[in-house]
Amino acid sequence: MQPGVSIDEVKAPTREFFERARVRLNREVPAALTDFEAPAVRGDLDLDQANWDKVGVKATKPAAVLVPVVARPEPTVLLTQRTPDLSSHSGQIAFPGGRIDPEDESPLAAALREAEEEIGIDRGLIDPIGYLDLYLTFSGYRILPLLARVEPDYRLTLNPSEVADAFEVPLEFLMQPGNHQRQSREWKGIERHYYAMPFGERYIWGVTAGILRNLYERIYAR
Repeated sequence: MQPGVSIDEVKAPTREFFERARVRLNREVPAALTDFEAPAVRGDLDLDQANWDKVGVKATKPAAVLVPVVARPEPTVLLTQRTPDLSSHSGQIAFPGGRIDPEDESPLAAALREAEEEIGIDRGLIDPIGYLDLYLTFSGYRILPLLARVEPDYRLTLNPSEVADAFEVPLEFLMQPGNHQRQSREWKGIERHYYAMPFGERYIWGVTAGILRNLYERIYAR
């Protein structure tokens, strides 16, 4: 547990979590989403900042994802598992979301549209709260995560061409720093370090785990 964070704070009930999130987050779109010279806060090389130049990846594709926290008595995070036959990140655990289209009025609109297209969730059950930090990926995306409160009586219709499964993970588990493993593997000649949060048979890692780590830091860490 990081200094200044008590176990009781991480176990905060649903109402307290959302109250804290509304204080700490807002819907101001960071300039770095489209201004590639502006500094970005997070990314696939959070734990290896010096390696960005070695990798030579330029993240130039703005995207948005929905981080849906379900307002149960013990809140949960709704995640998806991508289908195994996708051309990229097949079979991985992810948030609903994707590239921001020119027709999208905002990253918020893009995240809601993508969530509706991927898992068929009713927008009327989603209460957007605010953005987390911009996250740059090796695949060239600049992802802006949108934290949202989701009513627990939602119903899903999965898009079988993109999503194989959808499931919930307790927020308390994901917000415990002790569950944030630091792992590594070789990628393009460098040793890449990343977060992983295995939960039962679900292996949450990479971008998804990095965004969840950012959620913890923004809501609980001081």
